[in-house]
Amino acid sequence: MTDHRTRFLQLALDAQALRFGEFTLKSGRTSPYFFNAGRFDSGAALAGLAGCYADAIEAAGLEFDVLFGPAYKGIPLATALACEFARRGRDLPVAFNRKEAKAHGEGGQLIGAPLDGRRVLVVDDVITAGTAIREALAIIGGAGGTVAGIVIALDRQEIVGEPPADSTVPRRSAAETVADEHGLPVVAVARLDDLLAFAGGRSELAAQRDALMAYRRAYGSATGG
Repeated sequence: MTDHRTRFLQLALDAQALRFGEFTLKSGRTSPYFFNAGRFDSGAALAGLAGCYADAIEAAGLEFDVLFGPAYKGIPLATALACEFARRGRDLPVAFNRKEAKAHGEGGQLIGAPLDGRRVLVVDDVITAGTAIREALAIIGGAGGTVAGIVIALDRQEIVGEPPADSTVPRRSAAETVADEHGLPVVAVARLDDLLAFAGGRSELAAQRDALMAYRRAYGSATGG
């Protein structure tokens, strides 16, 4: 496992952004773990997280001109990442959207740097059903930008909807579905596979691994086992 993945998972544990137990997800599933990027709620935590994002992006070799953070969690993530790239010597423009278009003042749905004619990297926490990402892609396209890729913190490698009854039907994750639909690279700082390896290497997390493996067998995509 690469260093940025290990760092990210440890940061997530320290910030209690990654927790273990029994959690009911929006899908109705009972998950043995839960990730909430909103718990990276201090300057130090966000700076550490941004460093992990930047390392993952650089390792993937993505080429882009501007960062875009979908409302709401993507906004601080894209902002912190812009600060991290500036620290590394690259001053990137950043933009984000409002949930509701503003009718007065400058108006519109976008805040920050213009997207027209630029390659845009979307920065978010996770992809679940993919709805929020599709909305972001539509906003960027409507503003004249070209989406260069999507970067997320954690890929749960989990299928959308119920597992197919036919074992020959591919089990595709939400991230894979979005990537295939739009022909875009989706980069994750870490994936469920990384979390399993991370848990297996730490005695204090070893008891969580069986529950994680069982959940992956039930709901994992083909790439998630």
